[in-house]
Amino acid sequence: MVAVGEKAPDFTLMAAHDRSMVTLSKIGKRTILAFYPAAFTGVCTSELCTFSDSLSDLEEAEAVVLGISADNVFANKQFADTNGIGFPLLCDVERTTIDSYGLAISDFGAPGYTTCQRAVFVVEADGSVGYSWVADNPGMEPNYSEVISFCTS
Repeated sequence: MVAVGEKAPDFTLMAAHDRSMVTLSKIGKRTILAFYPAAFTGVCTSELCTFSDSLSDLEEAEAVVLGISADNVFANKQFADTNGIGFPLLCDVERTTIDSYGLAISDFGAPGYTTCQRAVFVVEADGSVGYSWVADNPGMEPNYSEVISFCTS
């Protein structure tokens, strides 16, 4: 598991909305990584919509939000479009980023299906982890005001 103060594992993943490749180390701004287990589930919808609703405050603080899941580009694009999510949802279908952050969970919703634990990391502009929260179970939501306050203060 990645801890506060450590260098965040770098990655390059496809963004569902435009199929561009996003590389963490090239962003150069404080970045919220919101790992979520599965598109179109209740808690994931609540989480990503809450972050999307907070985008103006986060953008004013020059923070970027990225959602990351094992879902494919088609599912993530439809999920974003259906829910009006205003930030990129990245597709880690090979689960390399999920593994590098220590978040893989097996048998989620179906035997043999591996996805990620719900987690939020704030990666600072220098690439270090400034904030970390990992759910005890996928049904938990992060403390949104804590994450947003961390990023806007």
